[in-house]
Amino acid sequence: MSTTTTHSPYIPVRDEWLARRKEAILEPELPIVDPHHHLWERPDWLYMLDDLLADTNSGHNIVATVFVQCRSMHRVSGPEAFRPVGETEFVNGVAAMSASGGYGPTKVCAGIVGHVDLRNGEKSRDVLEAHIRAGGGRFRGIRHITAYDPDQSLMNPAYAPPPGLMYDETFRKGFACLAPLNLSFDAWLYHPQIGDVTALAQAFPGTTICLNHVGGPLAIGAYEGKRAEVFADWSKSIRALAACPNVVVKLGGMAMRITGWDFHTKAEPPSSEELAAAWKPYVDTCIEAFGASRCMFESNFPVDKGSYGYAAFWNACKILAKGASPAEKTDLFSGTAARFYRLEI
Repeated sequence: MSTTTTHSPYIPVRDEWLARRKEAILEPELPIVDPHHHLWERPDWLYMLDDLLADTNSGHNIVATVFVQCRSMHRVSGPEAFRPVGETEFVNGVAAMSASGGYGPTKVCAGIVGHVDLRNGEKSRDVLEAHIRAGGGRFRGIRHITAYDPDQSLMNPAYAPPPGLMYDETFRKGFACLAPLNLSFDAWLYHPQIGDVTALAQAFPGTTICLNHVGGPLAIGAYEGKRAEVFADWSKSIRALAACPNVVVKLGGMAMRITGWDFHTKAEPPSSEELAAAWKPYVDTCIEAFGASRCMFESNFPVDKGSYGYAAFWNACKILAKGASPAEKTDLFSGTAARFYRLEI
């Protein structure tokens, strides 16, 4: 069984608890690209290909997935800057396994988002090119996590970005290496930093950027009990960011501890209707601001698996998209992700 430590920023996965929720699959034929998941083997948590397939085969029509960096299988030797290339090597191997057809029709890890420390400035290009070589034609871009808040209880101990990183001159020199290589940037940060992404997108209009997890609205620590106030600030920032045509947004990742939802504390796993009701203001705001053509639903598994199952999550997304036109629904569930990550589906 998958577990996490009690002091982890992640909510522990309890398989027997998740098994208590069974739902009929809504619109089972609708093609879905899951544009944000991880694979890892940690001392207290295993989520590898078989685990992912158990989720993607739970009833929805997952046609392809995109792996996003998570410090998995970094090299233990060689120059520090190049060690994250080991993650791309590992994931490309998983993708090759999937491409054999022996693991089902889903194109697992059809796109790969790795990590490069952009604080290496112009030297980042050498590392990016190493990722491209290791990616077997699947490497699409990077994520350099910049999530920071003065409240240290909100910080993931695995990452320690300084404040204002996206304004740093050397970071921006590294960022400038992406567009010439046709690579994108996944941005993970907290809602008070959304303006930093806007400034970055305006400074580099030729670089495509994906805002992860609806921009990380916080609801614990210094933000506990301030959901309405945070929503007002968040939504204003989201609308300003949406004015940048080179930015898209992922709709998901709203079950991490920092978002303050208590689904995992209930006796029963949440229903898809409960999830949709909680997330509707955030999803509706993003779709209204960006348009469906720049929004994509994402699972963020296994991180969000501590709060609900894969089948219930995608059912919730389908409930949230109930009023969308057929073209908009295609964009939300597969089209935007396929365009952004240049996938053939």
